[in-house]
Amino acid sequence: MATTKELKNRIKSIKDTKKITNAMYLISSTKMRKAKAEMEGTRPYFDALRKEIRRMFRTSEGITGKYLIDRELANKDDECYGILVITADKGLAGAYNMNVIKDALELIGRTKNHKLYVVGEYGRQYFMSRGYNIEEDFEYTAQNPTLYSARKITNTLLEAFDKGQIDRCYISYTDFKNSFAGGVATHMRLLPLNKSHIEERDMSHDNDPDVSANKEAASFTYEPNLETVLNSTVSSYLSGFVYAALVNSYCSEQNARIAAMSAANDNADELLGKLSLEYNHVRQGAITQEITEISSGARAQKTSAEQRSAKKKKLIEEDIK
Repeated sequence: MATTKELKNRIKSIKDTKKITNAMYLISSTKMRKAKAEMEGTRPYFDALRKEIRRMFRTSEGITGKYLIDRELANKDDECYGILVITADKGLAGAYNMNVIKDALELIGRTKNHKLYVVGEYGRQYFMSRGYNIEEDFEYTAQNPTLYSARKITNTLLEAFDKGQIDRCYISYTDFKNSFAGGVATHMRLLPLNKSHIEERDMSHDNDPDVSANKEAASFTYEPNLETVLNSTVSSYLSGFVYAALVNSYCSEQNARIAAMSAANDNADELLGKLSLEYNHVRQGAITQEITEISSGARAQKTSAEQRSAKKKKLIEEDIK
């Protein structure tokens, strides 16, 4: 059984750790609110851009472009996949990082050729330690998603696609649902695009009836032509999607860390309760033992004094005789 000193040290250690986890809980809550506010601020621009691309598709049924396809691609073993993986820079977020990595590994298993593009120190260390070649190691921290970093990432992916280095481009990230459901690790194909591919994407949960497929598109003139305008717009569209994925992943990370730190705090409270009870039992046992020892000592002293007195009395009586 542990001594009272050992129990006090353990209780102090748990309380100190709880201070850290509680601070991380509060910090993650603040970061998530800030990230969601930033995303809300940039959402109108990308909503309008997505509506315009949908309008282009509705304007012309036979629209073509270097980033577009008119039918779904069949899987081929010799295709090279470019996979953008978004993880956190650190752990302590439950299964957040591993869920994204498992999703990325599932994509890697579909083809013999792949190129990894990684955001986040956790994913970078994971793939490097297991011998995976990382094509592009983005230095942008996952803790600070910005439009600038999203555009740089998009330009890198578009350049690889233009040069024929990759045949498809996927993004593996965590889609943030809400604070209760958290995030779900998933992947989406960024390139090549088709009409149904764009219309199925709804990163901002837009329900505007103006983008309904049943609504007739207004007559617009695109200069110099529709294909050129669409090709030049794809970069901005993909930047918006990548930025939304970065922010969704960041919000999911903070939400996962909030849940992990909340569970850690609950476990700390439960453990503190058990240790406090054990400490009180040990302390009470020690006090009882001390009282018993004092009582036994006093009793022994009393017995010894009575024996000495009886012996002395007996000697006196013998002398009198």
